[in-house]
Amino acid sequence: MTEIPVFGLYIFVLAMFVGFEVITKVPPTLHTPLMSGSNAISGIAIIGAILVAGQAEGTLQTTLGLLAVILATINVVGGFLVTDRMLRMFRKKS
Repeated sequence: MTEIPVFGLYIFVLAMFVGFEVITKVPPTLHTPLMSGSNAISGIAIIGAILVAGQAEGTLQTTLGLLAVILATINVVGGFLVTDRMLRMFRKKS
């Protein structure tokens, strides 16, 4: 089993704090349009998760890869549903 490099852990924690600060500074009026744009990034995350899960050599790696695929898919589907709901709010009523 390989060890997690300490440098990679530092990058992960730093990205977590930066992401939290960026998200909390976004005004509510911009949140949904930005979320629709982030769906493309989540789609790339799905591809990466599939590649990692496909190269897994152990049960733990396969399980984590499958979990990553499931969570990224939920994120994309939820993002599209919220974006569709927001766009329906701006349609003209018949």
